[in-house]
Amino acid sequence: MPLPLAPAVVAWYEENSRDLPWRRPGFSAWGTLVSEFMLQQTPVARVVPRLLEWLERWPTPADLASVPPGEAVRAWGRLGYPRRALALHACAAAIAEEHGNRVPEDVEVLLTLPGIGPYTARAVAAFAYGHRHPVVDTNVRRVLARAVGGHADPGPPSTRCDLALMAEHLPESLADAKAFNAGVMELGAIVCTARVPRCDACPLQDRCAWRLAGYPEYEGTRRVPQKRYEGSDRQARGALLGALRASTVPLADDELREACPDDARRGRAIEGLLADGLAVRSGDGLSLP
Repeated sequence: MPLPLAPAVVAWYEENSRDLPWRRPGFSAWGTLVSEFMLQQTPVARVVPRLLEWLERWPTPADLASVPPGEAVRAWGRLGYPRRALALHACAAAIAEEHGNRVPEDVEVLLTLPGIGPYTARAVAAFAYGHRHPVVDTNVRRVLARAVGGHADPGPPSTRCDLALMAEHLPESLADAKAFNAGVMELGAIVCTARVPRCDACPLQDRCAWRLAGYPEYEGTRRVPQKRYEGSDRQARGALLGALRASTVPLADDELREACPDDARRGRAIEGLLADGLAVRSGDGLSLP
């Protein structure tokens, strides 16, 4: 019978976890929710300063809901995927109006809020309120694929299967369950990394199925390279959004052209920003919503 994962992970996490704002005692549930929105596809180092600025400006959901959504987009800065800022603003409005300005702690209720999916709902319930739920992100999936399944990579995600696998290893104790969720996530982020795992520093090295099998298929794992940014529609979109963030008044056509001289790319970028709700027509110009 394989050795359990939780004791080793929890002990390792207690000694090796990074000092991050959302792990500190007294950090609010609202702060945890904001951090989860920001951490989607964005590195921790970029999130921390923006998160602290955000919470100083908008310490509660009602504070954020009281300003236009464009202010959330402006404050989002260069975190990337700015539609998250619009979703977070809508989520804040729903919490303020429907839940007395208190972030819900029930997973099913959290799932009814704008921008919140299965991962974020469970993360808030587990990390902000200490409830016992399996929490699975990309890092967790990779650790479990290697330690339990013996595979270099986890393959296509499956919410049902991924949660069931994590649940199998989740301790009964609420405190240990919270630490195990965070610990597996931390392990995947700083030790069991995608490209250069530090197996000799891993608390699961003596029971990792992938390591014991001789790292099968690891050399064959390939990442799909991201398309070139320079000269792309993504660059045009980012340039226009940056110009809109920097202005307090609508930008006219000549100002938009200055931000993105290529007519075709500028036209596609404007259409995309309008379709995503990240920009609105304002008279003869374009502005944040």
